[in-house]
Amino acid sequence: MHLNPYGADAVLLAVNLVTRPATTPEELAERCEESGVESRLVRERRVTAADLAAVNIAIEEWLQVVDAEDEQTRVDLVNAMLAKYTEHPRLTNHAGDGWHMHYRPENVPVGRLVATLISTGTALHLAGRGITRLGRCATDGCDNVYADLSRTGRQRYCSPTCANRDAVRRHRARAS
Repeated sequence: MHLNPYGADAVLLAVNLVTRPATTPEELAERCEESGVESRLVRERRVTAADLAAVNIAIEEWLQVVDAEDEQTRVDLVNAMLAKYTEHPRLTNHAGDGWHMHYRPENVPVGRLVATLISTGTALHLAGRGITRLGRCATDGCDNVYADLSRTGRQRYCSPTCANRDAVRRHRARAS
């Protein structure tokens, strides 16, 4: 069985790249490795400054999806990313580890690979889990993003730390 590289890991890579931006090609390679997204392909290729620039553009576009004011705007922005970064889906067994889907040509630069993974992963995340399952942390003063992978679909915070901080603030406000 081949795991879907376009699923939650790709969306979490986008969150990772927003929360801890890569400032060098080496850091971009590390973020991809940490997220486990197509890490073999990233390891086989030299990540360049052009790749980093391409990913930074894709992340800026992705943040517009996160910050969309309404569902239709969010959908339009995701569709624009899909049109820009993906191609027709195809079955491949390029690594000899089983047949699976790709939404890109085989030999693309790392920057395009990451942009394709993020745009496709985001589309699958929103279609499969719910169109509202991306957002910014609800804690005052925190601007971090999150991808809601919860069972209930009610995530509002980027981390348990922020959720606890906000709960303490609400408790203290009620007590005073």
